[in-house]
Amino acid sequence: MNASVAIQVLPETNDEKELIRIVDEVIDYIKSTGYNYYVGPFETTIEGDSYDELMDIVKECQKVAVNAGCNSVSAYIKVVYKPEGEVLSIDKKVTKHHI
Repeated sequence: MNASVAIQVLPETNDEKELIRIVDEVIDYIKSTGYNYYVGPFETTIEGDSYDELMDIVKECQKVAVNAGCNSVSAYIKVVYKPEGEVLSIDKKVTKHHI
């Protein structure tokens, strides 16, 4: 695995229930991609072997949020990419903290 992306999607809405509903739709989309992912309290991390496909997922997350009903969406994104090697996996980063 040579890429890892963390995305925090922030839909523009004044209603907390609506915000959660829209973020849940984005997370459902991420789940549907088949990539390994981890949902945290502030962001969702996705990992895989195709940097371009992960970037397409990041792009689509914005569209999913808007299609779910918000007028605009902001996103904070972190990317680790190592084209000729391996990045640290989600499991190596967090599993020891959840046992």
